[in-house]
Amino acid sequence: MKTAVIVAVTNAKGRKSLFHFTRANNLSAIAHFDALLSSTRINPEFEGERRLMARSVSYNEFSITINAHLKIVDSMIDAATTQEQFRACLDRHVFFWPTLRDCKKMVDTYARREPDEQFAVLEFDAQSLLLEHYAAVKLSKYDSGSSPRFPAHCSYKKSPEMFLPLERFNTVISSLVPVKASEIREVLVEDRVMDVSRHLRAVYLDNRELLPDCWRSLMKPLTDLKVTNAR
Repeated sequence: MKTAVIVAVTNAKGRKSLFHFTRANNLSAIAHFDALLSSTRINPEFEGERRLMARSVSYNEFSITINAHLKIVDSMIDAATTQEQFRACLDRHVFFWPTLRDCKKMVDTYARREPDEQFAVLEFDAQSLLLEHYAAVKLSKYDSGSSPRFPAHCSYKKSPEMFLPLERFNTVISSLVPVKASEIREVLVEDRVMDVSRHLRAVYLDNRELLPDCWRSLMKPLTDLKVTNAR
């Protein structure tokens, strides 16, 4: 059953990988713990509070930068959910882009917003990562952490209900969640992703000095993130 669901999600040529975007200065901590940790696990004291700016926090003697929360207008939040509850839900997950196109958009957006910052993209084998974290994986049809450009024209509201457990894919028919692989916009893993190196296929980075030694053979320049097929 697990294998069939994962194959359905990753069958398309452009969906064989999962992409995680991070700041380059976080790589040493990721390599040391061999894990990707949710914001809540790294910094649980301020659950639900909006981060107006990126925040550098200390975690087991490592400095890790957590991104700011983007503003989401109140009209986009479901009436049964508060802004604080939704941010807390987001912070309990590690996020991946299932297509290179969406990942590249995020890279370009942050590069324009913070031209002096250095970023990295980790590319993972989708099938092995999903299989190992199957029970913790959720799927989203929408970009959950941002506010749409024209919220009044949106037909959905943001809430934890927009995150579909992977094990329920192809069993739930709803306009709020993805019902086919091409509708999956985000892949989330609750709490943390373990054994990162086992699933890692490439590290896209422009500054080799920021790359941990254990990943030297996996380094590729960020310019190699070229979109050819995003379906």
